[in-house]
Amino acid sequence: MGGESTTRTAPRGGGTNTGPVGSRTGQRLSGLAVALGLVLFLGGFAWGAVVYRPYTVPTSSMAPTIDAGNRVLAQRVDGGDIRRGDVVVFTDKTWVSNAPVVKRVVAVGGDTVACCTDGKLTVNGKQIDEPYLPAGSAAEWKTIPSVTVPEGRLFLLGDERQGSLDSSAHLTDAASGTVARSAVTARVDAVVWPMNGMLKEPTGFEKLGALSPPGPLRTLTILIVAGAVLVLGGGAYGPVAKLLGRGRSRTRTEPVGAR
Repeated sequence: MGGESTTRTAPRGGGTNTGPVGSRTGQRLSGLAVALGLVLFLGGFAWGAVVYRPYTVPTSSMAPTIDAGNRVLAQRVDGGDIRRGDVVVFTDKTWVSNAPVVKRVVAVGGDTVACCTDGKLTVNGKQIDEPYLPAGSAAEWKTIPSVTVPEGRLFLLGDERQGSLDSSAHLTDAASGTVARSAVTARVDAVVWPMNGMLKEPTGFEKLGALSPPGPLRTLTILIVAGAVLVLGGGAYGPVAKLLGRGRSRTRTEPVGAR
């Protein structure tokens, strides 16, 4: 009748699939994304727990690379895999009783190390560029007489050369301040608190041989982040599909004019 108005809802197609939004295919894909994300996320953490150990560095002997109180992640490694330039965690009772120590390896078995020539550390007669050291600190370094490192041992220094209790402070020991490779338990990859990131490569030691390859920390981070994105994205599919579905339903409801 004239003057009467009604609303008519546009018919929907039959079947169980209502289109891309909210469809069974979408639900399956979102479930797969969540499952894959959980595998990557939890797998990354599990892998990290096996490969890495956290340490809190109590002193400033490695400043500015690692400051006192910084939290670091160190990859579990065999002492035989350590190379020049590595920052390592080790335990030596002649240094500190049963407490882990963090220092930088500057020479390995067979090397001859001394300090300083033109304000630089020398290893096997070659001057080493060390950009990670505090600016202007060379004049304050302690003199290190020429020391030949026995096979199977390491010579270690702190990056804060003046006050660090390192190999230079133990030169009168029977091993001339060196530490056995077997005493090393881990190699520091990154400072995670504060979030300073990965340690810079000690490129000055490249002239003496290959550096240690980077650990898997970057790969682990990518896995964990990718897993988190997949879990959040897959989990958000349902609520987003509902919102979009409501919008589609409203556009299908059309006013019908008077007849």
